[in-house]
Amino acid sequence: MDVAAAGVNYMDIYQREGIGNYRTEPPFVPGGEGAGTVTAVGAAVTGLAVGDRVAWAGSPGSYAEQVALPAKRVVPVPDGMSLQLAAAAILQGMTAHYLTTSTYPVHEGDVAVVHAAAGGVGLLLTQMVKRRGGVVVGTTSGGKGGEKAELALRAGADHVVGYDRFGEIVDEATEDAGAHVVYDGVGKATFDDSLAALRPRGMMVLYGAASGPVPPVDPQRLNTGGSLFLTRPTLVHYIADAAELRWRAGEVFDWITKGELEVRIGGTYPLADAARAQHDLASRRTTGKLLLLPGL
Repeated sequence: MDVAAAGVNYMDIYQREGIGNYRTEPPFVPGGEGAGTVTAVGAAVTGLAVGDRVAWAGSPGSYAEQVALPAKRVVPVPDGMSLQLAAAAILQGMTAHYLTTSTYPVHEGDVAVVHAAAGGVGLLLTQMVKRRGGVVVGTTSGGKGGEKAELALRAGADHVVGYDRFGEIVDEATEDAGAHVVYDGVGKATFDDSLAALRPRGMMVLYGAASGPVPPVDPQRLNTGGSLFLTRPTLVHYIADAAELRWRAGEVFDWITKGELEVRIGGTYPLADAARAQHDLASRRTTGKLLLLPGL
């Protein structure tokens, strides 16, 4: 299929740098998500036709003008939604979806810490926590002032604070009871304070490592912290079959088309500028979602 837009993610950087489980043997084509138009289908494929607009996540090689993908790993893009918007929403939208509905299903009144609340996943997480009736303490590198704080507040965050003070705000918001859940895509720099911010039997959801991988953890820390839960989820295990993939993507796309979920595209780059896009993402100066556009 022809690629209209490919998403840029920290996972791409982890693969390039050979970090942990993301280590990939070169040569390889990075990029795990995108959207485009079907140009050919295999003889045994049903339900797809040339000209269909589709999006995908969790399939490698998306930093390209054309890709070949298994039919069961693509989802239809609704009429009226641009392919750029679909590419911006598919991976991070489904990530926020599984985190808030399956990993830790947010309930009415739950207090959730959302780290990097002005980032691509953070903005979607904030909106989805609020959809489910939760209270969001969002962190940004700019603290409670500036563009990032404004974006997080617009997404629905109840409190926005810097990484050095979120524990204080959680204490104030919960009368020292602690947060029910921390959604942490930052990793090493925030992990210890995130554990400390949880209430007894709270859940630490470590879904990324933008600041670097977390060192090995003594399980006894979970005991002394109040019988805490710690999980390190990844999207591929939450879209394990075609039905689950289409359910998650379908709900995300439906919310967007109804105006109930806002996706911010923070920057677009020609495909040839993929290195610059990754550099900008790693600098943590960006907001929202970054895309590569092969047609530029």
